[in-house]
Amino acid sequence: MTDSFIAPQNRAAWQRLDQLAARPLPHLRELLKEPTRAAGMSINACGITLDFSRQRINDAIDHALLQLAEESHVTAQAHAMFRGDAINATEDRAVLHVALRGAAQANPPWGAAISQEVNAVLDRMLAFADRLYHGQALGHTGHAITDVVNIGIGGSDLGPRMAAHALQHLHSDAVRVHFISNPDAWGLHATLRPLKAETTLFIIASKTFTTQETMTLAQSARQWLLDGGVPEASLHQHLAAVSAAPDKAAALGVDVANVFGFWDWVGGRYSVWSAVGLALAVAIGSKAFREFLAGAHDMDLHFLHAPAAQNMPLRMALLGIWNRNFLHAPSHLIVPYASRLLQFTPFIQQMDMESQGKRTHCDGTRPEVGTGPIVWGGLGIDGQHAYFQLVHQGMHLIPADFIGVREEDTPLPMAAEHQRVVHVNLRAQVQALAQGRDEAATAQMLQAQGLSADEAQRLAPHRSFAGNVPTNVLWLDRLNPSTLGALIALYEHKVFCQSAIWGIHAYDQWGVELGKTMVKALES
Repeated sequence: MTDSFIAPQNRAAWQRLDQLAARPLPHLRELLKEPTRAAGMSINACGITLDFSRQRINDAIDHALLQLAEESHVTAQAHAMFRGDAINATEDRAVLHVALRGAAQANPPWGAAISQEVNAVLDRMLAFADRLYHGQALGHTGHAITDVVNIGIGGSDLGPRMAAHALQHLHSDAVRVHFISNPDAWGLHATLRPLKAETTLFIIASKTFTTQETMTLAQSARQWLLDGGVPEASLHQHLAAVSAAPDKAAALGVDVANVFGFWDWVGGRYSVWSAVGLALAVAIGSKAFREFLAGAHDMDLHFLHAPAAQNMPLRMALLGIWNRNFLHAPSHLIVPYASRLLQFTPFIQQMDMESQGKRTHCDGTRPEVGTGPIVWGGLGIDGQHAYFQLVHQGMHLIPADFIGVREEDTPLPMAAEHQRVVHVNLRAQVQALAQGRDEAATAQMLQAQGLSADEAQRLAPHRSFAGNVPTNVLWLDRLNPSTLGALIALYEHKVFCQSAIWGIHAYDQWGVELGKTMVKALES
C-alpha cells in the first residue's frame, strides 16, 4: 500500500453510500413488486446464476457501490494479483493460486515459467492419483491399496475434504478416501479401526512438515503401519506427502518420488487446486480433477473480463460491503440446499474469516470501518429446524447466501420428488425472509383460522416476522467438477474484492501464527 492510500470511509462513493443508508428504503415486500427487478438483478456465468433481487438496494445504491469499486481500484489490484506481484506484502509473496488452474492457457499473465512448473507437478500428481483411483497401486504384500487417508489440517484438509464430499458421485469403486485433521486420538482410531495396514496408504499434507497437529497424526499413522505388519523398508509403498520439505518427508519413510511440492505463493486456504488436492484427485480421478480446475479457470476469466455491472464476484463483494458496513450486519449465513455441499460452509468460513479477519489496513493504520463478517451456516433444510428461528425472529440482521442445484442426478426412483421438496423449501425460505408478515396480516390470518379477535391480537406479536432480510440465491445448473470449481473461485474472488475495498491484506494470517507460537512456548 502506497502513501496515496485513502481509507474506505474517506472515498466519495463510501460517503455517498452513508447518505443513502440514512434514507430508509421501502420494505423488500414492496421492492419485489417492481416488474423488472428480478431480471435486472440476475447474472449468469460458468454454470451458475446469481439472483440478488432480494438485496436491500435500489438503483442509486447500486450505482454508488459500483463507483466504490472503481474508486477502490479493485480491477487494478486484481490484475496485480494475476501478474504475480507480491500483493501479500507482510510476507513479500505473490498470490498465484489462479496459476494452478490456468496453467494451460497461452501467454499467462504470471509467465510461462510458472505454468511449466505447475504443469510438471500436476501431471506427476495426477499420474500417481490415477494408479490409486484405478486400483493399480500395490501395498507391500502385493494387494491393491483400497484405502487412502489424508492427514492435514486447515487448508490441507478443508478444501479436499469438502470437494471430495461434493463430488462423491464420481468416487472410485477401487479405493476409499478418508480425511483426518484433529490430533485427538479417538478421531484417528475411529478412522483406522476398520482398515488394514497392508491395503492402506497415507497422504501427509504439510508444507513445512513441522505442523504439530499433522506430524502428531503422521507419527501415529507410521507406527500403526509398522504394528500392522508393514516392514520399515516397505513404508514407502504406504506413504505419500504433499510438502515443500522432501527431506523431512523422506525421514518419515516417504519415497521422494511420492512427495508432491507446491510453492510459497499458494496460501493454505487457496491450495485445493495444488498438490494439496491429491486426495481429491484419488477420489474422483484425473479427468474430473482437470474439469474442476477448468471450472475455476472459467470463473477467473469471467472475473477479469466481465464488466463491473455483470461481474458476479464483484457484485457479491459489493453486496457484502453494503450489508456489513451500511446495514451493520455482523455476520453472514451460507446455506446450501444440497447434501453433497455439507462441507461447503466450513470451507468458505476458513477462506473468508482467515482472509478478512483483519484490524489493520495495508498501510499499518487501524480501520474505522468493519471488516470481515462472521461466516457461519450449514445445510439449509437442517437449519430450518435449528438456527433459522433466530434468522426469522431474532434481534440480528443476518444476510444469507442460499445455494441450490437445479438438475437432479441421484439414481433413486423418487429423486425428482426429493428435489421438488428441497427446491420448494429453498424458495419458501428466501421469500419468507424477504416478505416477512406484519402483525396486522398475522392477526387477520389467525382470525381466518377461527381465533377470536382478542386472541388473534394477543398472539400476533409472537407470530409475526419483520422480514426484509437480504439474501442472494445461487443456482448451480448441476453439481459437477466444473461448477464446483467455479463456485469456489467465485467466493475466492469475492473475498479478494472485499479486502481490496477495505484496504486489508487478505493473504496473511498472523492470528493463526500467534496460536502456533504460544503452543511452542508452552511446550518449551
